[in-house]
Order: sequence, then C-alpha cells, then structure tokens
Amino acid sequence: MQKTHPFNVLKFCPKCGSQDFKIAGERSLKCQSCGFHFYVNASAAVAALVTDGNGRLMLVTRGVEPNYGKLDLPGGFVDHNESVEDAVKRELYEELGMKVMSLKYISSAPNEYIFSGFSVFTIDMAFEVIPESTDNFNPMDDILDYQFYAEGEFNYDDIPAPSIKQFVINFFKK
Repeated sequence: MQKTHPFNVLKFCPKCGSQDFKIAGERSLKCQSCGFHFYVNASAAVAALVTDGNGRLMLVTRGVEPNYGKLDLPGGFVDHNESVEDAVKRELYEELGMKVMSLKYISSAPNEYIFSGFSVFTIDMAFEVIPESTDNFNPMDDILDYQFYAEGEFNYDDIPAPSIKQFVINFFKK
C-alpha cells in the first residue's frame, strides 16, 4: 500500500476531528468516537478520444501536476450532479474551447490519481468524440498544448496514467 493511500494519509475523522479514526475493512475507515464511516470509493472521470478525421488521435500535454508535461487524453473529473456525458462536453469546452457534435461511450478502466500526496482512485470512462470542428482549438485550463498523432508518432511511455495508456492502445488496435 502506497504512502499516498487514504489509509496512510487520513489520520483524523473528517466529521469530529478525533484521532480515533481506524481502518474498518478492506476499503473503509471508521471513527470510534462519533461513528462516522468513510469508504474509499472510486471517483468518476472521463477521457475523450478525438480524431482529426484522418485516423490521428488528439493527445494533450498536461499543464498541471501530477505528470506535468506528459501526454494525456483531454478530460477530467465528473462534478457532483453531472452526467458523464455532460462532463465530457464541459471538460472539452474548458480545456480546448471544443464543442461536441456527438459522443459514444467506449470502455472504462480503473486508475490511481495522486494529487497533493493523496491517492484518488478513479474509474475512467472513455468516449469517442466527434467535435463540431477540428480547427482553432485553444489550449487552456490544465493543458499546455494538443496535437493529433498517428500510431508511432509518440512514445507510449510519455502517457503515465495506465487507464489512459490502455485507451490509446485500444484505439490504435481497432
């Protein structure tokens, strides 16, 4: 278990502040003082597979930690009270100014996203996205740049997230 795992990071009950916050099973912590039960569940996240119409896939360059400067698919976390489809559209607009014409769910994969020294376990959902246009995107929010790649034009080792790497491998296998 990594030092960033919630079991190793959360030392106090988030409800009452007690230090009597103990592991209560394979995926939960429980406060012995107030009874608060915290489960380590996966957070929902989305990733967009956008092509240029010629079979090349868009990869973005991360502009934030973790993995600053590495390759990724555009996307991000699903907000509470938001559908995964709306999250894809929102993330693409926030990150690139992209408007979505259509999207289709492809697959999912688990991931561990370490942020601020804390493991956030995610279930990443990949969507094939057809944008209204493939011209004039503006990298913003948490990305530095984007580029469309054919297989062999990038190094898979530059994609650190296992789920994202698998989505990209599967894209080029089809």
